[in-house]
Amino acid sequence: MIGGGRDAFIGAVHRMAAGLDGGIELVCGAFSADPKRSLASGRDLLLSEHRIYPSYLEMLAAESELPEDVRMDFVSIVTPNHEHFAPAAAALRAGFPVMCDKPLCTSLADARELERIVAETGLLFGLTHNYSGYPMVKEARHKVAEGALGKIRRVVVEYAQGWLAGDLEATGQKQAAWRTDPARAGASCCVGDIGTHAAHLTEYVTGLTIEEVSAELTTFVDGRRLDDDASALLRLAGGARGVLWASQIAIGEENGLRLRVYGERGGLEWHQEEPNTLLMKWPDRPRETLRSGANYGHLSSAAGGATRLPAGHPEGYIEAFANLYRSFHGALVDGDALDCPGVHDGVRGMAFIEAMVQSSAHDGQWTKIRLGEA
Repeated sequence: MIGGGRDAFIGAVHRMAAGLDGGIELVCGAFSADPKRSLASGRDLLLSEHRIYPSYLEMLAAESELPEDVRMDFVSIVTPNHEHFAPAAAALRAGFPVMCDKPLCTSLADARELERIVAETGLLFGLTHNYSGYPMVKEARHKVAEGALGKIRRVVVEYAQGWLAGDLEATGQKQAAWRTDPARAGASCCVGDIGTHAAHLTEYVTGLTIEEVSAELTTFVDGRRLDDDASALLRLAGGARGVLWASQIAIGEENGLRLRVYGERGGLEWHQEEPNTLLMKWPDRPRETLRSGANYGHLSSAAGGATRLPAGHPEGYIEAFANLYRSFHGALVDGDALDCPGVHDGVRGMAFIEAMVQSSAHDGQWTKIRLGEA
């Protein structure tokens, strides 16, 4: 693991998710840019001190020299956004597959370079857009793909939080400080942090790419250097239209990721805060409530395969993350098909951020999602 030391939020989530199914073990790490902090963090995790490294470059060099059955098999990168590109590129060039937290990096140019390195090395690369790991998100994707809704007409997606409604970064709170810092977060706070999740969920479930955006990014908290609220109209492939709202200043909201999709013959609705339920909507009969459960035969194989427990036993955020790690493990060890976002999803995410920022800077001008030079 690179990053994820003491007081880090997402590193602990990755560790719990990776270990949930028993196939992945944390064996080494460079947990902080501060060597003393990295050592202390590794000790917290009960690692052997000779596998706790002062820097990721030293880790990659040392692990490369170990026998194949001893050295690490892949790298998990759980650093702030600005520290994704260099460690990922270095790990790939050292011959190690990578699982990286989102967004992929802080610029589209760097994203395209990582995509090139992945293609050049042929190594496995996963990106943790973890909401695609929820069973009922997979069921929603299946319903759309099998044509249950007919041709998609309208998508409404939102991700509402309220934790940045005040000047939290001024208090020294670590998560707020780096997310609102352009040098560490990139060109956007709200869009980069949660808006990309909403965009990825839209594309994952519908199978349609977002082609153009008309966006307004707003900074409501005085003195904040990046956006904390974003609204956009979307034009999707095939003529579908969408609305996306992401906010971190919506007081009282927690992690309100919500997706609604409407087609010619039906609609569906999913809420991240009630993830075991998928609502199906029809013009000629009452709406249906579908529930996740490993003992439910009515679910698609994708949804059923992502469910560990019988109906009525809630599964959530950690399990969704774990589904991505389980798929990554299966692809790495057994050559299974990878059911996890990858580097191309990361490129699309960076292109989405850049288009949103550009559109907002030009008063909401319709702006194409451009992936750049191949």
